[in-house]
Amino acid sequence: MNCIIIDDEPLAIEVLSGYCKKLGFIEEVGSYTNPLDAISVIKEKQVDLIFCDIEMPQISGLEFISALENRPYFIFTTAYSQYAVEGFELNAADYLVKPIPYHRFIKAVSRVKELMALKEQPIKPMAANVFPSHGETTENQKFIFVKSEHESVKINLDDIQYIQGLKDYLKIHIVDSNKTILTLLSFKELLDKLPPNQFIRVHKSFVVNVNFIRTVQRNRIVIDDIRIPIGDSHKAQFFSSLGI
Repeated sequence: MNCIIIDDEPLAIEVLSGYCKKLGFIEEVGSYTNPLDAISVIKEKQVDLIFCDIEMPQISGLEFISALENRPYFIFTTAYSQYAVEGFELNAADYLVKPIPYHRFIKAVSRVKELMALKEQPIKPMAANVFPSHGETTENQKFIFVKSEHESVKINLDDIQYIQGLKDYLKIHIVDSNKTILTLLSFKELLDKLPPNQFIRVHKSFVVNVNFIRTVQRNRIVIDDIRIPIGDSHKAQFFSSLGI
């Protein structure tokens, strides 16, 4: 996996560069204090992953990533947690808050490695009518199967807290566990398997299980300590479905 590091603080670059050298499957091919200097290497070389700071004097990391066409996977690295929602709205693979512990770095990079492996797998068409369509889920349906890596994984519906869309795959977050399940299904394909009274799409990148919603704010939902944005195009339907 080839990566580049973008941060206006040389010490932050040094820390991430050192972390990369400790791992056997990631190679740093460039580091930059000015994001604009990284554009040429992204276009000319095979860059799989970008570590990008957010608050930088020339251009913010959010603006830089937003402007990239055919962007690689990217992980935001910042001292400020308040940008997390905006970061995940851009489909960031992860969001690391400085000072970054080595174990969190490993977890974030390993996640990208898994996503790359998933993307390389050929997608086989599923048999028709294996699952009821969205809105036709029966009362007795308590689980679904999804393809993840080389196997079909059984997931209890009541264990799904929320589903996050990242590029060509979905990340299914499971309750009472650090486990997430990655699948190449689209949101439409997955929603066809889920009961509509329990799972609601609240954003282009998020579907939530209403049973896990702790509080609802004007533009966000709180599940445990996770703040999930509510998209403008989904807001009216979401509030209506909850009777708010």
